[in-house]
Amino acid sequence: MVKETLLSTKGLRAGYGGKPVLQGLDLDVRQGEIVAVIGRNGVGKSTLMKSLIGLVPTMDGSILYQGGDIGSLPTHKRARLGIGYVPQGRDVFPRLTVAENMVVGGLRKSVTEADRERVLGYFPILRERWSQRAGTMSGGQQQQLAIGRVLIADPELILLDEPSEGIQPNIVQDIARIMVELNRQTGVTIILVEQNIDMIRAMAQRCYVMDKGRIVAELDRSALADGETMRRHLAV
Repeated sequence: MVKETLLSTKGLRAGYGGKPVLQGLDLDVRQGEIVAVIGRNGVGKSTLMKSLIGLVPTMDGSILYQGGDIGSLPTHKRARLGIGYVPQGRDVFPRLTVAENMVVGGLRKSVTEADRERVLGYFPILRERWSQRAGTMSGGQQQQLAIGRVLIADPELILLDEPSEGIQPNIVQDIARIMVELNRQTGVTIILVEQNIDMIRAMAQRCYVMDKGRIVAELDRSALADGETMRRHLAV
């Protein structure tokens, strides 16, 4: 059975200072998928993620989520609709504790003890560091906190931007495994921007390739297994 489209963009143009980075971008993501977006540095992948959550304004085209156009909505309203964003570089609140960061993540809904325990079940290190300031944690621990902070609000769509950046390989493997497990257990949809080939292969069911602000190719599962194809699309 073909699942319904959860999010799509049609002719999306978005950028900074009135200058578009995204040049009429089209993509479709179905409910329950894990879809990667890859490409060389500077092609607009992070701009795409920021435009989907509302941090970069839409200049033209549309962003459809659950059938409605959200292109003009501010970031906080998109979050309330069930879109969670884990930015490149994590952006945890360094002076706040793990517990306080999680409270911020849960502002869009009434968070219960069960919600908290569910997230801590995926990331037990957060329980161990519950009263520790986030800025004193390792990069891998901060990344787990950034994801946990999004999960606490039980999103329907997670935008995950470069989660492997600056993190040791075993933590990258753990995060990939947890996100796949989460997807299978809850049906949460994930859009992943990533350069780490192993993480892409471990997580993604299919993949869009970006170049110069546009989608230029789509790769299925078999193409993701082709090392030469992946290296060519990811070459800096």
